Amino acid sequence: MSSKEVPEFLKEEYPFKPKRLKLSCGYEMSYVDEGSGFPVLMVHGNPTWSFYYRNVVKKLSSKFRCIAVDHIGCGLSDRPGSDYSYRVEQRIKDLGELIDSIGLKRFDIVVHDWGGVIGLGAALRRFEKLRRVTILNTAAFVDSRIPSRISLCRAPIFGKLLVQGLNGFAGPAASMSVHKKPLSKAVKQGMLFPYGNWSDRRAVYEFVKDIPMHVSHPSFETLVSVENDLLKLRQRDVTILWGGKDFCFNDHFYERWRRFLPDATAFHYPQGGHYILEDETDSCCEAIYQMADYDED
Repeated sequence: MSSKEVPEFLKEEYPFKPKRLKLSCGYEMSYVDEGSGFPVLMVHGNPTWSFYYRNVVKKLSSKFRCIAVDHIGCGLSDRPGSDYSYRVEQRIKDLGELIDSIGLKRFDIVVHDWGGVIGLGAALRRFEKLRRVTILNTAAFVDSRIPSRISLCRAPIFGKLLVQGLNGFAGPAASMSVHKKPLSKAVKQGMLFPYGNWSDRRAVYEFVKDIPMHVSHPSFETLVSVENDLLKLRQRDVTILWGGKDFCFNDHFYERWRRFLPDATAFHYPQGGHYILEDETDSCCEAIYQMADYDED
């Protein structure tokens, strides 16, 4: 088991002092907890970490309490061995435990990629605490579509070698997930630094492996249960910020969200990629700020 610390070269981009919480699974979760005010919880996907939300935290923390987690095995959190399940149900339990442990009586949530099913899974189980939701290029429902590149990464033996050994998922994602302009050297380093070797990339592979494409998959039932609760979000304010050039969660998934949540406020960025917070930083950060700051009265 090991965890990471913020290296010196990242402290300008990621000037935070993360906290840690020992979870009942036996491992410590690292999370950013900056600012004070109404809590805004930010949940990353694969292969990112709380670094992905750094600009949102900088934008909001003067007025809001910003919590950005690192899933177990990701970012600065502990690196388990085979005694951790790595299934989405465990991820939802981990996040729920954090929500309960740090005393979030009400909160907003921002979700991206795998953070969709994990974040919404935990939030929907605490629906009375959930105020507003921002959805960034993600899914939290069953779907038969999967990009061929990701399917390749799931292949037995070869997929593990490709993702964990050759960095064939996190590495290409740093280029493929932006469309308008390449990531700067510092930002690319920030995205990739937690995943520098075989053992550090275990969670990256386990996320890919855990995509439930068939009813027999161990995580299929969990995904269905989250999907079955999504219509509850029609009772909440929801904003969708979507990159139209996403190689993974393309506009097919955007249209599905629009059907689930027809009254949601939606911003579609035709030239934005999967890392929409990188391609449309200012616009998205402002939209998330306005969402949190919106006065219902």
